[in-house]
Amino acid sequence: MSRRQFLLQAGAGLSVLAGSAGAAWKWLEMPATIYAPGRSEGHFLRNLLRQAQQGVPLPQPALRASCQTLILGSGVAALTAAWKLRKKGRTDVLMLDGPQLHGNAAGGAFGAYHYPRGGHYLPLPSPESAHVREILFDLGIIKRDPYAEAPLYDESCVLHAPEERLLRNGYWQDGFLPTEETPQWELDEHKRFFAEVERLRALHGRDGRRVFVFPTELSSTDPEWMALDKLSLKAWMEQQGYRAPTLHWYLDYCCRDDYGRSHDQISAWAGLHYYCSRWGKAANANHGAWLTWPDGLSHLARGMDRLGGARHMQGSAYRLQLRAGGGVEAHCLRLGADGQPEFFALQAQNAICAMPLYLAARIIPHIRELGFEPQRDTPRYAPWLVANFLLRRFPEEKPHVPLSWDNVVYSAPGLGYVVSTHQQIRQTPPPKTVFTSYVAMSHMEIDAARKWLDRASKEELLELAMRDLHAAYGWRFAACVEQVELTIRGHAMAAPVPGFRNNPGVQALRQARGPILFAHADLSGFSVFEEAAWWGLRAAELL
Repeated sequence: MSRRQFLLQAGAGLSVLAGSAGAAWKWLEMPATIYAPGRSEGHFLRNLLRQAQQGVPLPQPALRASCQTLILGSGVAALTAAWKLRKKGRTDVLMLDGPQLHGNAAGGAFGAYHYPRGGHYLPLPSPESAHVREILFDLGIIKRDPYAEAPLYDESCVLHAPEERLLRNGYWQDGFLPTEETPQWELDEHKRFFAEVERLRALHGRDGRRVFVFPTELSSTDPEWMALDKLSLKAWMEQQGYRAPTLHWYLDYCCRDDYGRSHDQISAWAGLHYYCSRWGKAANANHGAWLTWPDGLSHLARGMDRLGGARHMQGSAYRLQLRAGGGVEAHCLRLGADGQPEFFALQAQNAICAMPLYLAARIIPHIRELGFEPQRDTPRYAPWLVANFLLRRFPEEKPHVPLSWDNVVYSAPGLGYVVSTHQQIRQTPPPKTVFTSYVAMSHMEIDAARKWLDRASKEELLELAMRDLHAAYGWRFAACVEQVELTIRGHAMAAPVPGFRNNPGVQALRQARGPILFAHADLSGFSVFEEAAWWGLRAAELL
């Protein structure tokens, strides 16, 4: 996609950027591009499948390739499956990339400056996440003792200080939990909540399993704790007597950050799992530390891709069906630069469907026979806006707390911004950097947010993406910007709404056996690396 110039001007439509009443904006030239992975293919496929429902025959593809194992998708689940298959000696593996190579773990670059287009960190995996530790060991990120309580990690990957800060009441404070100028009774509630988190981390259900753990399939199914999935996190907090506005804001922020929706829409089980399952240790870092790279999880995805060694083919599947003589056949398409489709078919002995369930439900004709009812069981998907700003220089900072890796503003819907060059700052600050701004569209109903993202102009998208940055730096921030990429993710992640743990269709697909197996974070109900990798591993182990 070519980059075109557009002009950004303050006015009624962009009043949020104008700051105080007397601030004046000059016309600014800001090169920007919109990147919407899968939008063109998705619209084309939607129309194609609608025509098929009306009796129009689907295009007949020409056979293009065959393999032993076909993986549909190229995200973390797909990459994990390929990695595990290769370790098992299965090398005849073909990966159909889907609309974006590496999915939510994708990254990009402005020349030498890399940045994430999706996930940007990985918490230290706990001992139960042995599959993640094995991957990290194979990648050289864990240097020694991968299955010990506290492995030795590559220190260049471990997030260094300053880690995070919060802009509230006009100045920065260290950490995300609002503590400055906060009444003592609210601080007491903070302590009570985190004491409860510590208690729940060590708790086991009557089935002997830890209540909250990664992967979630290993968590307790004790009805006492499964009952948390019947109400929202906000409702649970109110039941427990948590009234502090600062605590509610903090937990709401964490739900929006991890799940894409507010804490009044997220299952209490999922909201508590966010805290109670993350307790990984390292021999050379603080407990609960994070791993990060300039391009976020793209660094892991590219490394896993090398380890897996699967052949890649561009394109998306629009039909996956069983063959009468055994095996599977996928009918696929890819759009050329001119927007014209090219149709082809792939045959395999078996397939791993590593794509979101809303897509799987559309392309597998017999999915109801597997126990998945699309109208009933398809998750709700939260849309996101991710913006990467290449800066020609670092903006001037407010006093008190220095620029951190993650920088959050006490507001919504923005989730703050991450500094891609953070791990280099302690040595010699680079001349340029990339700030990655995240916006969970939680301030709008899901369908309305998706439609807005699809129709919004560059100026409107940029205004939304810059809200937190403008709050931090004012109008001067724009003068630092050299280039912008706006990434639209209309179906970024499944949102774990109340009841998600008892989704009958998802549970059925977990148990599916035969030529088609399923592997995606959607099988857990929310999009995190540990869960996607778990289902990729499970699928590969069944072949």
